[in-house]
Amino acid sequence: MIKTFRGKLVDQGIEIISLHTNSGSTGYRITKFEVMAVDPFNTNSESICKLYTTAQTAASATIDFSDQTLAGVAVLNNSDSYNYNPGTSIIFDNITFNQDLYVTNDNGDGTGTQSINYHIELEQVKLDLNENTVATLKNIRNINPGPKTAPP
Repeated sequence: MIKTFRGKLVDQGIEIISLHTNSGSTGYRITKFEVMAVDPFNTNSESICKLYTTAQTAASATIDFSDQTLAGVAVLNNSDSYNYNPGTSIIFDNITFNQDLYVTNDNGDGTGTQSINYHIELEQVKLDLNENTVATLKNIRNINPGPKTAPP
């Protein structure tokens, strides 16, 4: 089963996609993550929209693929002076989660206040007891992962 979510998110905004259940037996995988400018004819629209599996306190334009709570990134560019192609998105589709999803938006340059439209498609999967436990424990571990250390 596919579930879709869409919305409009202001610059520096954070939105919660409520997915948690009491039993935790329903899991999700991201299959599509798209963004679009509210005013596509504005050539100064630039935003970085990210999906996280844990709550976020602030939106940022920094992208860190080593962050295990990052589930997807979409970059919107309506400017000739930016390095990304319009509509670049990356989804870490190997992540199965059973808790809420958090969407953030940052326009990156600190000068604009553009809102962004987002569209998310999630594949809903039934988790057995072991998968449920693993997904829940990963979520709990990622809430406070502690300091990162370099391997020996």
